[in-house]
Amino acid sequence: MSETAYLAAEGYVEELIAELGDATEIHGRLVLAPGPARAVAWAANIWRAPERIAVASIGEAAKALRARQRNWACYASELHRRAALIQAKLPKVSAKPLVFPSAPPQAPLGSWTLLDAGTLLAAQDCSSPFPNGEVAFVEDRAGPPNRAYLKLWEAFTRLGVWPAPGAACLDLGASPGGWSWVLARLGARVIAVDKAPLAPRVTKLPGVTFQAGSAFALDPKSMGKVDWLVSDVVCYPDRLLRLLEAWIGSGHAGGIVATVKFQGETDLAAMEKFKALPGGALVHLHHNKHELTWMRPPPAGRGII
Repeated sequence: MSETAYLAAEGYVEELIAELGDATEIHGRLVLAPGPARAVAWAANIWRAPERIAVASIGEAAKALRARQRNWACYASELHRRAALIQAKLPKVSAKPLVFPSAPPQAPLGSWTLLDAGTLLAAQDCSSPFPNGEVAFVEDRAGPPNRAYLKLWEAFTRLGVWPAPGAACLDLGASPGGWSWVLARLGARVIAVDKAPLAPRVTKLPGVTFQAGSAFALDPKSMGKVDWLVSDVVCYPDRLLRLLEAWIGSGHAGGIVATVKFQGETDLAAMEKFKALPGGALVHLHHNKHELTWMRPPPAGRGII
């Protein structure tokens, strides 16, 4: 019987197990479940069709991996020293932080772990081109008002597309302005909506217009079409779902990036509703906390990684 391995986002193994519902093995953050790969939000990386490989030594393990492909990332939940010695015999994989905006790595990257001293679990085909799904950037510690900007950087990177200069963008729940800062730095025209003001340095950026008020009071049809709708607004998932349904139904939003924030327990039922929204995907970004991100590319955009 086929199986798939899902590497949980750091700190969210229980959420991943609950989302899968039929886990068969758990190795640290790596959760195995039967069948082909599924669209699982709490997985940082999905190992498709993993292979169990019997090995007698460190050298034999490295040889077996090199025979299958060049680039490998290790996830070690145990036997850390042995795993490190195997990885040291493999070609080095660059994990330099990205300078945004830039495309994600294009070279195939497999993932592997040691189930025990003599057994590898290895997958040549993984959902993320980043080692263990961890997206790192060269950060800007002076410009943005908070670190929330990293979520939008990551979302655009995973979508493989971002607003072009002059693009019309609507930022809902914008205060203090981290996402508006990202959009303005890309040269977009931004309407930032929130009851609370933006940080002064964001308000002063060219192309940023602040509109005081509630994101939920806006009528999509009266706002006109936007190239990108982004939202990091704090609200219950069901309220965000209704907002997105209204914008998607209006046909007035191009690309969409929206944070789904959980108040207390993870709402599995709400997650399924977001997964059912057309054209997008529900994911856990490396820079998310106890929250997920629903995103879809604009009509001419590429796929989601």
